[in-house]
Amino acid sequence: MLAKPRPLDRTGEVETGVAAEAAGLDALLGHLKPIEIIERSAHEFRGAVAAVSSFGADSAVLLHMISEIDRALPIIFLDTGKHFEETLGYRDALVADFGLTDIRVIKPEETALQRVDPTGRLHETDTDSCCNVRKVEPLARGVEPFRAWFTGRKRFQASTRTALPVFEAVGSRIRINPLAHWTTSDQADYMRAHALRENPLVAYGYLSIGCFPCTQPVQPGEDARSGRWAGHAKTECGIHLSGLEKSLTDASL
Repeated sequence: MLAKPRPLDRTGEVETGVAAEAAGLDALLGHLKPIEIIERSAHEFRGAVAAVSSFGADSAVLLHMISEIDRALPIIFLDTGKHFEETLGYRDALVADFGLTDIRVIKPEETALQRVDPTGRLHETDTDSCCNVRKVEPLARGVEPFRAWFTGRKRFQASTRTALPVFEAVGSRIRINPLAHWTTSDQADYMRAHALRENPLVAYGYLSIGCFPCTQPVQPGEDARSGRWAGHAKTECGIHLSGLEKSLTDASL
């Protein structure tokens, strides 16, 4: 008896198509103003686009722009269980300020935490594994229902982001960075022009804010993300790297 043919794996074909789509959108829309990028993208991916926000040092700008376009656009927030209390308070304040109506709080799987971080101190010995269980896997679940998502990343934030495109493919989805080409002056000018609330930690030198055990104030002359994982070679948590793409294509999703 002949064996039944195995179903074709079209993952590579789909990802190649998405990469071409992202490149095309970047060429067509990447030069526009951020709010125009958001508006055009919200139309392009209508009903299938969200935003991911850490409610950190720079988050108010992107969220304010989104609220000007669509207050009901889903906003995904990763509650790692290790946030500063100020971050959680800031999240609630901005949601009220902007009238955002669809905040989706994503948390790590409790069974996974019990398995790999039962004491809650994994960050002391293995920062990558801690980020994987508290950020990468939860975010993969958060964006799984969508075709695209917005982030607030910018090229000036770190040397690892200097070539950041506005539209980029992540597996079979597209990540959109409307503020990619903005400078610190652009950011500050927008905050002032719209009288946006600032994360209270910024006043204490926290220019990039993540989980409290792995974040410290930035020293003079250092880039905005230098306070993250200080003393380690680590510069990204993984949600912007290949780890997320692997989680997104995992069979469990």
